[in-house]
Amino acid sequence: MDAPSAGVYVHLPFCPYICPYCDFAKWAWDGPRAAEYLNALRAELAGAPPVRARTLFFGGGTPTTYAPAVIGSLIDRVRTRFALPSDAEITAEANPDPGLAGQLEALRDAGVNRLSIGVQSFEPAELRVLGRRHTVADVAGAVHAARAAGFTNLSVDLIFGAPGQTEASWAASLDAAVGLGVEHVSCYGLTIEEGTPYATWFARDPAAFASESREAAMYALAIERLRAAGFEHYEISNWARPGFRSQHNAIYWANDSYLGLGVGAASYLGGVRSTHTRDLDAYSQAALGGDPIPGESERLEGPKQAGEAIMLALRTAEGVDVDAFRERYGIDINERYREVVDDLVAAGVLSADATQLRLTERGRFVANDVCGAFLAG
Repeated sequence: MDAPSAGVYVHLPFCPYICPYCDFAKWAWDGPRAAEYLNALRAELAGAPPVRARTLFFGGGTPTTYAPAVIGSLIDRVRTRFALPSDAEITAEANPDPGLAGQLEALRDAGVNRLSIGVQSFEPAELRVLGRRHTVADVAGAVHAARAAGFTNLSVDLIFGAPGQTEASWAASLDAAVGLGVEHVSCYGLTIEEGTPYATWFARDPAAFASESREAAMYALAIERLRAAGFEHYEISNWARPGFRSQHNAIYWANDSYLGLGVGAASYLGGVRSTHTRDLDAYSQAALGGDPIPGESERLEGPKQAGEAIMLALRTAEGVDVDAFRERYGIDINERYREVVDDLVAAGVLSADATQLRLTERGRFVANDVCGAFLAG
């Protein structure tokens, strides 16, 4: 059997500092542990299931805590091992900390051609409350340095619903992102994750955080401001200028195959979804020893696989193509989910006809509930 075409994700879990809201698999930079992890990652990569790479994404953590030469060596290994095309989208997440600008030329030379910059806010007070250590000037410096280095595909991440944030300050951050001329903007509502300092703060003082109605108002502002600036709202949390959608993330939303390498990384291959352990030492020990990496796995089939595919597709502007879905999964949505579709259409959160299902504008505000109805349906 031919190797599946897949997106490849590489997790680099170290950060120069840890933000109080973050629940990703991440650790503060530690040179010896980072070196051991890199060896473990290389060992896993060498023995990973064969795929034909479509895209490559370095996530974290903060991947740019490693030197550009290290990232370049990983790109070369992925290109050799998984036949990554020479023109493939290769993304690296980065924080706009003062040292980033000096790395960008080498990072571009190493093969990275898309940057996803974790800005989160352009308001100094909000950066402080989010635990970020960069300044607004650092963000502008990073973007200008990226352009000088030859990057033509830049994305910024923003967070709404942060403590102390107002609709006016959120609008100012959106306008600042647009003003930098980036090609892509991701906007995420703040999520209180269990076990984080923010969870402790929320338990003590929930009034410090944005209400659901305020978050909804901020989301509406993002839709309005970014649409007016010429961005396509192509996925619930993502906006792009024409031609600059994230090719890697599109693989997830299409329920296509992806291979995740590294601690905490997830894969979806051959109908099996698997996730590596988030225990850094257990991951490194297993990978270095050539042993199976601890974690969890689940085969998705039948109604569960179909429900997840609908959920993912509904996140996108195109929604679900009914004919393509029937051909791929052997299920007629308008028959199998008739009652669910009728209820959601009546509620004004879903648009449906014989060929397509899409979230309405209103539906985007309650996307989790709409999508969840198909998982339960």
